[in-house]
Order: sequence, then structure tokens, then C-alpha cells
Amino acid sequence: MEFRIDRTAFAEAVGRAVRALPARTPVPVLGGLLLEADAGRLAVTGFDFEAAVRVAADAEVAVPGRVLVLGRRLLDVCRVLPDGPVSCALEASRFTVEADGTRFGLSTLPVAEYPALPVPPAPYGTVDGAAFATAVAQVAVAAGRDDTLPLLTGVQLRLDGREMTLAASDRYRYAVRRLEWQPGAAADGVVEALLPARRLLDVARSLGRCEDVLIGWDPAAGGGLIGFACGPTRTALRLLDGRLPTYKSLFDMAGAAVAEVEREGLAEAVRRVAVVAEANSPVRLDFSPDGSVMLRAGYGDDVAVQRLPATLTGADEMPVAFNPGYLLDALTSFESPRVRLELLGAGQRALLHAVPDGGAPEMAGELAGETAGEHRHLLMSVKQLV
Repeated sequence: MEFRIDRTAFAEAVGRAVRALPARTPVPVLGGLLLEADAGRLAVTGFDFEAAVRVAADAEVAVPGRVLVLGRRLLDVCRVLPDGPVSCALEASRFTVEADGTRFGLSTLPVAEYPALPVPPAPYGTVDGAAFATAVAQVAVAAGRDDTLPLLTGVQLRLDGREMTLAASDRYRYAVRRLEWQPGAAADGVVEALLPARRLLDVARSLGRCEDVLIGWDPAAGGGLIGFACGPTRTALRLLDGRLPTYKSLFDMAGAAVAEVEREGLAEAVRRVAVVAEANSPVRLDFSPDGSVMLRAGYGDDVAVQRLPATLTGADEMPVAFNPGYLLDALTSFESPRVRLELLGAGQRALLHAVPDGGAPEMAGELAGETAGEHRHLLMSVKQLV
């Protein structure tokens, strides 16, 4: 095996593929990147049974072949290589990397022990890369981090007609985002898949600059994988078992009071007053009919307060309290200048969604946020107010 490749292209391919590697694994070969050189192309693949990432790049291939190299070590080498062409070769059991007089020799792993890679699913449709990356980031923040409850660590993806719905929940919050996608000729019926949130977020970020992301899905093959492709990058994710609980009844906020507030100002105020709060202590928000909301945090002599302009309809007053980290996650997941909060009271649900430019009539209940492209974030408020 012997090839020459531009340093930038090589480093980019290795950097993308290495993100599929596990942080720790009892299987040594899964810490390696598979490099395959043939017919003017170099393909770099990372795989850990949950995800497979394959990135192709143009290369001058003198001798075709395959080699398995420790992925993170190769990435470290790529980061310090000088700009320009890079020459790589397999010499017995050593992989050499040379550029502008700098030469590295790396040990290799046994290719024969590398597991068989999954077959990429067939094309199923396309979605705008930037819109998809934004939507995934907005909902993935609500996914759980406890690996002992794998169901809650996922993002539910639903494809129905020309609408894609992404949803995630860790039991204390529930985020939902709708966006348009373009089904392909093979698309038929409704597709539901639960994807690992951390993996999906990483994939979406890497494809954020793509105009069109090709989604792969093959129900005939059992639907165990879903694929994402753009340009030279191909990614396959293995699905999680199960599906999230439905959210329609949770998002029914009939009878809720409705508050509106400037989003960035509220987020900054939460950060400010929360500095005096103990771990897991709530931040209280007192919405008043006088056009303001008072934020309070802390106990005893260690307290902080700040008042902001806000509107409230549907109630004379509304005191609620939230975990400040959860509230900040919700607020920063929106892009609009203002947010609307539908509030049922302390210890009950609160639904956040964007206020469109120019405002809109007050809405409550299931009709709110049903427009395609709408993002909604449900939070449980704290029962015990500070």
C-alpha cells in the first residue's frame, strides 16, 4: 500500500472518521481507523458497532491496499504535519507518514480481526443540512445522559409525508422540532426510528454545511440502521430499541396562563441570579400583571433578584420555579428574540416556544406550535418554590 494525498484532505478525513471511535473498548481493533487506497481514492473508516463513518478523499495511489492504524494516534500525527503533500506507505507491519522531511512510523493492527462493516441503507430522501443540524441541536439537549436508561438517551425521528419530526425527553423535559424534508421515490408510509442522541448530534454537526443530506433507510433489511450522506462522508447509525412516549397529551396546555419575555435577557438573568443558588436549587420566576417578571435565587442571606419586562395574560399572577440548568438549555435552544411560556403553575408543566417576528395572537394548548418548522420545549416546574 502506497499513496500521496494533500495534508488538509488527509487530516479532514481522519478527523471526521475518528469521531466514530469508542472512548474505551475491550476490542483493540475498534480503536483503529481502516484506510483503503484504490483507484485514485483513499477511504478512511471508523466503526464501533453503534456508528460507522466513512470519508473518501482524492489521492494518488501507487499501490492499492488496506491498513488498520490506531485512529487517535494518526489524528495526532495529522495535526502536526506541515502543509503540502503527504506520502504514506505500508512497510511490513509499520505504516509510515512523511511530509516535507518529517517522517512518522506507526504500528498497525490486524486487518483480519476487524469486524465486517454494515451495508449502508438505501437512499430514502433528502433534508437541508443546516436546518437538520439546527433541529437536532434543539432537541438533543433534552435527551438523557444515563446509559442505564438507553431509551431516554435517544432522539425519536419520524418521517411522515414531507414532514420530519425530531423529539427527545429525559422525563423532566421534552423537546420537539418539526421541519420539512424531501422524500425519495422509495419513501412509503411512516418511518419511526430512535437514534442515540450523542451520535446523531455529532453527525448533524458534521453535515451542517451540506446543502442536501441524503437519508438512507431500508425497511426491507429490518430497519436496524439509518444512514446520512453528504459529499465524501457516509455515516450509518444503529437504532436504539423502543420508542419515546407520545407527547401530544403533555403538550395540551388548555387553560394555561401565557407569558412573553425577551429570550436573551431572560437567559442572562437566569445565569446571573443562579450564581448564588446551591446545586440543583431552583430559580423562581414571578410573573406579574404589571408587565414584569421577578427572578429570585438563593436562600437566607445569599440571594439574588432581578426584574425584567414581561407580559402575562390568563392569570392575575404566576409564580413558577425551574432547575436553572434546564431552563437555560431550553432558552438557548431557541433562535427567536422572544419566547412564549404557557404556564399551568408551580410543580406543573410549562411549554416554551418561539414568538414569530412581529408577534402573533396568543395561543394555548395543542394548536400552539403545530406549524411546520416550529420548535417546542416542555419543562416540569419545581413544586417547592424558593
